[in-house]
Amino acid sequence: MKSRRTLLIRTGLGSAGAAAVPVLPQGQASDPVAAVEPEPVRPSVPVIPPPPARPPAVPGPSHPETPSTTGTAPAFQPLFTDAPGLNWAGSGDSRSSARAAQPPVPQPPVPQLPVALPAAVSTDEGVESAESAESAESAGSVELPLTARDIELIRASLAVVEPVADRATAHFYALLFLRHPEVRSLFPAAMDVQRDRLFRTLLAAARGAEDPAALRARMGALGRGHRRYGTLTGHYAPVGECLVQALARYAGSRWGDDTELAWRRAYRLISTIMIEAAEEDARTSPPWWQGEVVRHERRTRDVAVLTVRPDQAYPFRAGQYCSLETPWWPRVWRHYSFASAPRPDGLLTFHVKAVQAGWVSNALVHRAAPGDVLRLGPAAGAMTVDHAAGTDLLCLGGGTGIAPIRALVEEAAEHGGPGRSVEVFYGARHAAELYELDALRGLAGRLPWLTVRPVLSGTGPAEGALTGELPEVVGRFGPWSGREAVLSGPPAMVRRGVGVLLRMGLPAERIRHDLVGERASG
Repeated sequence: MKSRRTLLIRTGLGSAGAAAVPVLPQGQASDPVAAVEPEPVRPSVPVIPPPPARPPAVPGPSHPETPSTTGTAPAFQPLFTDAPGLNWAGSGDSRSSARAAQPPVPQPPVPQLPVALPAAVSTDEGVESAESAESAESAGSVELPLTARDIELIRASLAVVEPVADRATAHFYALLFLRHPEVRSLFPAAMDVQRDRLFRTLLAAARGAEDPAALRARMGALGRGHRRYGTLTGHYAPVGECLVQALARYAGSRWGDDTELAWRRAYRLISTIMIEAAEEDARTSPPWWQGEVVRHERRTRDVAVLTVRPDQAYPFRAGQYCSLETPWWPRVWRHYSFASAPRPDGLLTFHVKAVQAGWVSNALVHRAAPGDVLRLGPAAGAMTVDHAAGTDLLCLGGGTGIAPIRALVEEAAEHGGPGRSVEVFYGARHAAELYELDALRGLAGRLPWLTVRPVLSGTGPAEGALTGELPEVVGRFGPWSGREAVLSGPPAMVRRGVGVLLRMGLPAERIRHDLVGERASG
């Protein structure tokens, strides 16, 4: 018989893994829980029943997909008929504004994470007094810079924890949820991804600690992204305490006073970056947008094209992506690229492929229908192009990775194409999976500077298609010197494509992709 403690952990109070929520201090910050700005009561919203333990194999549609017996399809009435806030620019969306109008609910104070410095802290430059550190903090600089010794201690302890990362992260979440059950609501019911994300984030922070600019960029993006989960400044302190205790338990002989101090310095630095980035972002952007599905097209058995109307202005660039949350899997977010350039009507388009055991992707492909309302996180990603420079482009799109490529082509057409060339290699295993080929060929017929080359790696010929793996086929053409390359698709394809282009002499700084570890699929 399982113990009571084990049952509690398995039913949610101490489960260990999730789809991107406060991972440190994935998983994409506001006002302190303690004494600054308690979170107001949310207005009543439709109650979503709790999800089952695992996603349904083929979920049923929430609306009819076929005409009725009378021969006419049911009339669709859009929820957002005029989107009155389409030109809005402020600090919160309509739901946030409604919440702000509610009276605040008192919250218990949350202790701040102590970063106790001894009377003298050894550094590479000599001895730094605790008084000097305190004065620097009182002057507004709360970031305690990491020394070379700190980085060495952090990496040494991580090397010990890495082989037992599953147990260490499970212990961390058990501590967090049992001691601070108020933060459990920030996480999805089924925590299937969070375990790996936590340790990947720790490794990335440790390995990049010597590059402050890169660390600030990475952790700042993470802090901005955490706004969509409802993360508050006061949440970082209990997360940090539980993290330190979990590391201390599993670091063995590598843990000591100096190592603990190094980790506290690191966490203080990382959490400060995340909080500052979130607070800065809150001045100009809501934490999320509401988006109504206004069109749902099935292109193949497993691929759907969704058109979404946001409830207010949604800024983005072609080549970027955003995170989506469905009403069927609350607090489970997945990333999808925009499949069109910004449009005058404000509509957004996404290409979604249902993957095996993919909770969100299966819901979007097999269940979503016009009238359903999704939540959208802010646009992210650096796979954008400076069209003013007029640089020739080389684009590799595999499967639904063709979505951002299509958006970039549209954006290039808006900026004019004379004097430039755009080569698109569109790959799939079978001809039926080239669902966007006709549309791309239609664009190529109107744009003389655009060339589209379909590539098939499996069986089933397509008219004019090249055969072979997409990266190797691209390697047979060229040279590609002087071009800017954009790659999107399955991670293995992107990695091979980058390798081929590097071997052909294309500089790494001219190769763009968004193959980042926190972009979970499913």
